Amino acid sequence: MTQQKITTTPFDDQRPGTSGLRKRVTRFQLPNYLENFVQSIFNKVPALTGGVLVIGGDGRYYNREAIQIILRMATANGVARCIVGRGGILSTPAVSHLIRKYKTTGGIILSASHNPGGPDGDFGIKFNGDNGGPASESLTEAIFAESQTIKEYLISDAGDISLDEEYTTELDGMPVAIIDSVDDYAEFMSQLFDFDAIRALIAKPGFSMAIDSMHAVTGPYAKQIFEEMLGAPEGTVMNGIPLEDFGGGHPDPNLVYAAELVEKTRGDNGVDFAAATDGDGDRNMVLGKNFFVTPSDSLAVMVANATLIPAYKNGISGVARSMPTSQAADAVAEKLGLNSYETPTGWKFFGLLLDADKITLCGEESFGTGSNHVREKDGLWAVLFWLNLLAVRNESVEEIVRSHWKTYGRNYYTRYDYEAIDKGIADQLIAQLTQTLPQLVGTELGGNRVSYADNFSYTDPVDGSVSSNQGLRIGFENGARIIFRLSGTGTEGATLRVYLEKIERDEANQQAETAEVMKPLVDLALELAQIGELTGRDAPTVIT
Repeated sequence: MTQQKITTTPFDDQRPGTSGLRKRVTRFQLPNYLENFVQSIFNKVPALTGGVLVIGGDGRYYNREAIQIILRMATANGVARCIVGRGGILSTPAVSHLIRKYKTTGGIILSASHNPGGPDGDFGIKFNGDNGGPASESLTEAIFAESQTIKEYLISDAGDISLDEEYTTELDGMPVAIIDSVDDYAEFMSQLFDFDAIRALIAKPGFSMAIDSMHAVTGPYAKQIFEEMLGAPEGTVMNGIPLEDFGGGHPDPNLVYAAELVEKTRGDNGVDFAAATDGDGDRNMVLGKNFFVTPSDSLAVMVANATLIPAYKNGISGVARSMPTSQAADAVAEKLGLNSYETPTGWKFFGLLLDADKITLCGEESFGTGSNHVREKDGLWAVLFWLNLLAVRNESVEEIVRSHWKTYGRNYYTRYDYEAIDKGIADQLIAQLTQTLPQLVGTELGGNRVSYADNFSYTDPVDGSVSSNQGLRIGFENGARIIFRLSGTGTEGATLRVYLEKIERDEANQQAETAEVMKPLVDLALELAQIGELTGRDAPTVIT
């Protein structure tokens, strides 16, 4: 076998978003497209030469082919050893755990997270560093800059290896270990949570639950943890077989795309607990009987109850949330005397805070929560946290959340997503709104006075780096907020997200429907940004 130097030219669209490089599968299949980006990683992470690399993905279409290419490039670039999940399957939090457990140089994760899969779907790639977390902004920018000047990449002409059995082999002299995708992660979870208490809850007469893996990566993990280790009845895990196209579904755990699961929670005979995870296993949705837990509330409840969980029984150092996430966790932190941080969207910002032990728990409104156990958000970890909490408190999901509201107030919250709109129109909308912001401070809108209106900028308290242009914020004196932001996770056009929040401290007013409470704020946001006029849309793609 020989190392080959392949001449190439740059592609101008390889700037990663908030979670790596995501494009259509057909784009990644272009000659040299994947190879250019992977070589840029090797060029900008010199420690990979002689280092150990974890490789895995969510099983979507093109996952296997991409892994074979990366393995051949790894050996050509001098990587000492690779660890790959059997079948090419590794959830994103599992990759983070393997990096940390085996002290590897880093990992390459192949996923477009919650985006659709299949031959006409999306694909993605990102690099995680030796702390298990996503590459820093500076490294991400360096990798992109390298991709814009790249002239050649290195690759072995060795053939493919089998990914479907646990064994150790060699690829052109480089050892490759194909490992069980689930075992390390499942064992780790059993150390963090009280599995005996959860097992007793599941066995309790009358208790019922359902877990939707959405034909995505967590199917094998969920079956082993919930059905085999915790004794849940066979069939508790729905859509548990990972498929390259996610069964034709959209692997995004929200009320729209997980409608089958939501239906199981409804009515007098609805299940007591339900949860869904996304394409690569880092997001989660939690439901009780006839009750939906917003991700923002979920994080706040976790912070308030952390000491009831074995892994956090000695207390937590603090909490961080992304800027668009509701302020519910802030209220808990203030009452408990904990550090709290507001960061830009993107898990990499939490990584520095976790490494510096400034925080223990963190979360985003986009159905992602996590802790210092790994450096990614972790869907199944969140599900286990809730089950452990139910077992300890001996209350329903709804009872726990309503009790939380009574103590800390309720943060009514909703998000409107406008997907695949013309990028030029999206940029125009944001530009016009940005020009308007300074004039809003001190004025009254919808009967409430504006206390601030800005484009969010974040100075990292650990390394001092500054991240600007992170989203437009309009805050009111009563604590309500409207936020406008262009998402970095889509692959077609632009996705405009509008986040809306209203705080209610009076228990008597905490029982209303979210849509009813938020309508005046929604109407104000639509008017301010002229969304209908500029986009031609009379409704969002998704409301959560």
